Amino acid sequence: MKISVRPNVSPMTCLLRSVAAVLLCCCITIHKAGAQGNLLVTPVRVVFEGQKRAQELNLANAGQDTARYLISFVEIRMNKNGTFEQINEPDSGQQFASKYLRFFPRSVVLGPNEAQLIKLQLTNAGELAAGEYRSHLYFRAVPDEKPAGENIPLKDSNSINVKLTPVFGITIPVIIRVGETKASVKLTDLSVDHVNAPALNLQLNRMGNSSVYGDVTVDYISPQGKVTQVAVARGLAVYTPNTQRQLHLALENKPGINYRTGKLHVSYSTTSKTVTEQLAQAELKL
Repeated sequence: MKISVRPNVSPMTCLLRSVAAVLLCCCITIHKAGAQGNLLVTPVRVVFEGQKRAQELNLANAGQDTARYLISFVEIRMNKNGTFEQINEPDSGQQFASKYLRFFPRSVVLGPNEAQLIKLQLTNAGELAAGEYRSHLYFRAVPDEKPAGENIPLKDSNSINVKLTPVFGITIPVIIRVGETKASVKLTDLSVDHVNAPALNLQLNRMGNSSVYGDVTVDYISPQGKVTQVAVARGLAVYTPNTQRQLHLALENKPGINYRTGKLHVSYSTTSKTVTEQLAQAELKL
């Protein structure tokens, strides 16, 4: 990127303005479990409950280049619309899990198609009061650093060369549950938005003292009774202390479907091993 300096404006002012604008677009930490870039992480969430004291994660480099990743804990707030914010202090009713967990190694270097196990252990479990604790394990890619001699020299005194390298990362939730924990969900405020493409609006309402996690499935039922799946959203959580999460879900435009007649059946379910449990369901007449 080349920044030209205008008259009466210092090079540093131009630099700061341009960098700030680019940072808004490029340097965003991605709080999403699963895969980012060439890094694959499985499983996408970890839950310690009962007598479980140790678990393992598998990191895999699916790319063609050797990559280094740093691993650390971060604390995250979930907003009502499902977005995330990094925080330092817990919200009211929120409890961090990181001080009761340890993991190793804290950094890994993976060649193409190589994998590495990360071991997590629960510590000081006797100090935990009943309830749910949550922190997020953050896997951050470390960009390659070229030798200083490879930097591009400045061509004139009125230009400044700046190189911005986006840093990508994955976070996965690590949850500790102690004592009796339970949760239930209710789906409310269903409506179809026809402004642009058809989309379903709904709200997940969580009750109880633990988070919920699952998949939302939407079926269209025609006036004649034909059932067609028109939307799926996988891995949707409502974390404590949040009691609500709003969802805007695009609906497929399939032949023979008219979102102004018939009805929609919405299901929120979770799968543990081979058992699927329905957490909530609702219908909307169109």
